[in-house]
Amino acid sequence: MSALEVEVSGQIGTLTLDLSVSAGPAPLAVVGPSGAGKTSLLRMLAGLLRPASGRVRCGDQTWFDADRSVDVPAERRRCGYMFQDYALFPHLRAWENVAFGAPGSREERRRRAHELLERFGLGGRGDARPSELSGGERQRVAIARALAREPELLLLDEPLSALDPSTRLRASRELVGVIRDAEVPVVLVTHDFAEAATVAGDVAVMEDGRVVQRGPPRELAATPASAFVADFTGASVLLGEAVEGGDGLALVRLEGGGSVSSTDPVRGPVAASVQPWDVSLGTRQRAAARLSSEPAPRAGDRGGPARQQGAGRARDAAAPERRGHRTRGPLARPAPGGRGRGQLEGHRHAADGAIGGVRREASAIRRGQTSHARPGRRWM
Repeated sequence: MSALEVEVSGQIGTLTLDLSVSAGPAPLAVVGPSGAGKTSLLRMLAGLLRPASGRVRCGDQTWFDADRSVDVPAERRRCGYMFQDYALFPHLRAWENVAFGAPGSREERRRRAHELLERFGLGGRGDARPSELSGGERQRVAIARALAREPELLLLDEPLSALDPSTRLRASRELVGVIRDAEVPVVLVTHDFAEAATVAGDVAVMEDGRVVQRGPPRELAATPASAFVADFTGASVLLGEAVEGGDGLALVRLEGGGSVSSTDPVRGPVAASVQPWDVSLGTRQRAAARLSSEPAPRAGDRGGPARQQGAGRARDAAAPERRGHRTRGPLARPAPGGRGRGQLEGHRHAADGAIGGVRREASAIRRGQTSHARPGRRWM
């Protein structure tokens, strides 16, 4: 049985929340754009927001069950909560902030606070107030306070968003260690997929109050279930028309100009995702030489046919052969008129037009104008 089981629904303003998630010893990262319902999920787990229906179980305890009229108040849930802005008391010293929610006598809470500050490298900063601490130090104090309660569940709301880029990288490595040592279920929410992939091996993507796909970060990036997930993981979404290309390949003529080839046997309107690591740049002569020296990929090399949009499966546009983290035959520009096996064809202005179309489509996705590939399109 999972250490945390959640099945809740409710109306929050204009957002309809309908979630079913579970978490075990491994941390779960919940990602999605602003307004997707990520923080509302944490608040429901912590007892700060009451769902309309459903249940929340942590270990062998039921914290919420609408059918049985069970709703354990927030103060009785052994739950450590790190808020997005850290929410440290400005008039209290660092050790007093950490000790605030800890159980036990004053001396026990003080000892526990100093132990945690020492563990996080802040042994000499216990008497400093939040205004005297750096962003990274405030983050560690906030995490220490969340752990001081000896929680059965640790909730982290955008733990790195308040940090500058140079501090964020170091803090993310420290956060991985904190999560590993916490030895309790951890649910972290963020709008940054790269951050989620860094700190958690299990990622759930939320859109409009629902989890639309869940899995390891690598799986989400390689096989996104929709254009929304593909864009969120950093892929470019290329729209076009697939026709027979010869040698068992499908030739996709992109809307913005240029074309790509795919091993998936698809025809008609399609959407293809291309990750940054699928792309390499080189001279036309070099690309042509590579094409002439490499065997042509065949349809079916990557598995079965592409499924209809929403079926939970996606394909690389060029289906390059992978070796570890590298790819062979990624998108490049061969000479015009070449067969383009796994390569982007056309002149520079055609490629620029295609990228412009990708940017417009990605912007539309982020604005919420579209969350999936267009109706009638197959997802490659």
